[in-house]
Amino acid sequence: MPAAAARGRRTAGASSPRAEKRLGRPRKSAATQRSLEHRILITATLCLLAFGAVMVYSSSSATTLLKGHGYGSGYLVKYLVYGAVGLIVMRVLARDGVSKVQSITAPLLVVSFVLVVAVHIPHVGVSVNGARRWIGPGQLQFQPSELMKLALVLYSATLLARRPQRVHDLRELAKPLLFVVGAACLLVFTQPDLGTAMVIAFTVSALLVAAGIPMRKLAMMAAGVLGIVLLYALVRPYARARLTSFLDPWAHASSSGFQAVQGQIAIGSGGMFGVGPGQSVQKIFYLPEAPTDFILAVIAEELGVVGVCALLFLYGLIGYAGLRAAKAARSLYSALIAVGVTALILSQAILNIFAVLGIAPLTGVPLPFVSYGSSSLIVMLAAMGLLLNVAAGATGHVRAVAPARGRSDDTRARESARWGGERSADEDRDRRRRDRRARGAGAGGGRSAAG
Repeated sequence: MPAAAARGRRTAGASSPRAEKRLGRPRKSAATQRSLEHRILITATLCLLAFGAVMVYSSSSATTLLKGHGYGSGYLVKYLVYGAVGLIVMRVLARDGVSKVQSITAPLLVVSFVLVVAVHIPHVGVSVNGARRWIGPGQLQFQPSELMKLALVLYSATLLARRPQRVHDLRELAKPLLFVVGAACLLVFTQPDLGTAMVIAFTVSALLVAAGIPMRKLAMMAAGVLGIVLLYALVRPYARARLTSFLDPWAHASSSGFQAVQGQIAIGSGGMFGVGPGQSVQKIFYLPEAPTDFILAVIAEELGVVGVCALLFLYGLIGYAGLRAAKAARSLYSALIAVGVTALILSQAILNIFAVLGIAPLTGVPLPFVSYGSSSLIVMLAAMGLLLNVAAGATGHVRAVAPARGRSDDTRARESARWGGERSADEDRDRRRRDRRARGAGAGGGRSAAG
């Protein structure tokens, strides 16, 4: 009996986290406590990075060797270095990034605006293929518009979380948010970089939908933006040529439609299962920007429809887990961060895929986590770190502004319930109780047997 009582005390002590802490025993590792969304996001991101490393080497090695630049692994080495830096940033932000970025959101936005403006200064910005989008010397070139995309997500989430009722008034919404977003898009337009401007517009639209903007007002805003884009395309010869070649690329196969035509040839050559890894023909001096903008065409040629579907499945996992993390977020700010990052990744991926398939105009947007590019890879991994932090249960504390006077008590009560800064204590207690029961059931019933 004393031995049984001792065993019972040891079992009870082991089953209590407080007792474990009191006795100095380590609690369960953080990996066992991570949510399903967290594990899906980590898995999909690492799979995309591995996939990207293989395809960057495949799409660049042949041309690099033929040009006599080393052993053909230059792009791969740079991709691995940038990926390692991005993973370190992702790891740091995944621990406590949501609470830390609030204090640097305004400085980050200001710095991104200054850098985008500096791109247009002679001898400061770097021009490549007629576009002035980069800044910095040699191998340390950086694309400021990539940083601006993430800064705008943080800025929009902060404004909408602080006063969510502003989405019902376009004039109030335009003063701080739409003005800043419009100025950012205008600066990016002039580089010219229509693709990044479209990604910014789609991402901010997703944030407005998540904040509860009426669809009628969103449609009015979309119509205005579409009119501005069409006017811009008619005025600028570069954008007009891209639009014309998109409508009929084969009619301009030797000029503005050359990239689209070569991409379609690569996709058609791959068939269902592809010609085999490393066996692409189009990547050798036929397909421009194969490791970056048109890496999907190389994937389609070498791995076929099966490879493209596997890639789409991984992006689908990110979308599914990101939206689930937003739904389970404990604060409006965290939910908007999750929606914004998920929309940023998916909109950029969809725009690149549509452009390569010929469904959208060529915009020069890289494929997230897969295409070669230092700026895009590091910024996307940093954004994924914030999303992982939300999926792990992070809560951002943003002081909410009271609803405007003149609303009914019922309306204010609904908005308070909908946009409360954090979940209530009862909701958190119920959720912890459900998680505790689930862990107890998964443990095989050891505690009940000991009792």
